[in-house]
Amino acid sequence: MPNTKSAKRALKRSLVRRERNRGRKSAMRTWIKRTLAAVEEGNQEEAQRCLVQAQKMIDKNVKWHQIHANTAARRKSRLARAVAGIGRG
Repeated sequence: MPNTKSAKRALKRSLVRRERNRGRKSAMRTWIKRTLAAVEEGNQEEAQRCLVQAQKMIDKNVKWHQIHANTAARRKSRLARAVAGIGRG
């Protein structure tokens, strides 16, 4: 437990930030999973719609410094490739 007044405030701030960060990252993962689920079903329209939202959330998480830019690029690329591959085989 924090002893000083400033340490108590810092702890409170870090808990609030932690919840905010967890929610942001969770929302991104949710859209990624929805996209991949639509790809598994072979639903092109749903996959495309979810891909747009997933890319949007990935980009926002980069802006908020939740994930690295290269990680975001890799995830977006893999998702886009999965969606593009629907119906090919």
